[in-house]
Amino acid sequence: MLPSKQFEIALSVALYTEWQSVLTRAEHLPPGASAENANDFLRYLASIAHLQDVHFLWRPFLRDPDDDMVLECAVASGSQYIITHNVKDFKRAPELKVNAIRPAEFLTLLRSKS
Repeated sequence: MLPSKQFEIALSVALYTEWQSVLTRAEHLPPGASAENANDFLRYLASIAHLQDVHFLWRPFLRDPDDDMVLECAVASGSQYIITHNVKDFKRAPELKVNAIRPAEFLTLLRSKS
């Protein structure tokens, strides 16, 4: 599925460092995986992602500054979607023409367009 001709991952430096901080925590690692495994996967994602500069900060717009960072990358890159399990945290995103959808919804959307 990755890389895909159907979508592009937008990634800012700030978002990458946040992912690295969160995804290498022991409680977020799958059984048997190490922080180095997570870093390897993140480096792969970064290698296929569109590196997006963010020149305008929308903060504070959402309740969580880390969510603001995701929204800023999405707006700067012209993304239609933020893929997240925390859709409720992005209630105001449509005001900036970005929709937060769950991963399953995104996969359904991709399958319907193939």
